[in-house]
Amino acid sequence: MSYHLEGRLLEVCNCNVLCPCWIGEDPDNGTCDTIIAWRIDKGTVDGVDVGGNTIAAVSHVPGNILQGNWTVAIYVDDQASKAQEEALLKVYTGQAGGPVADLASLIGKLVSVERAPIKFTVVDGKGEMAIGKDYYAELEPYRGPSGGLTTLSDTVFSTVPGAPVFVGKAPSYRSRNAAIGIDLDIKNHNALQSTFVFDA
Repeated sequence: MSYHLEGRLLEVCNCNVLCPCWIGEDPDNGTCDTIIAWRIDKGTVDGVDVGGNTIAAVSHVPGNILQGNWTVAIYVDDQASKAQEEALLKVYTGQAGGPVADLASLIGKLVSVERAPIKFTVVDGKGEMAIGKDYYAELEPYRGPSGGLTTLSDTVFSTVPGAPVFVGKAPSYRSRNAAIGIDLDIKNHNALQSTFVFDA
């Protein structure tokens, strides 16, 4: 099993700005309810071209993020072929090893794997993410005095290992999943953007 994936990340959660999970501290509310979406701009998994697809994890983190035991629902782009879906799930459930497997090892309970229409756009630093009808977020970056994106790097925890992350907020964040126990409709909480290259 080998893979090479390049793309972009959008992430939002109910922590305040900035989410303490990234530096290994406990989440602001004691638990963290998050959506993490990886857009594969180009890549292959065991020779299967998976470019152009998005995979997302809706997660409840019960305490400190480094302790794992997340409850997760995974969503695969409904545009993906069956072969692409299977290839992406091998990577994002940890079966393919590598850096993504380290992240997948934090999952304690996988409640569902579903296909859904996934919207993922980033324009001039502003992002928008939607999964089916139950999940939606807008994302805006913070900027420094020069207008550059405010960046977080070399953190103890990352959903894009080895890549810097752009700090932002979500003007709007909605998430509803009864199986996980998430029902959110909040404004101006934590959001992050990044790019990634994963190899295994």
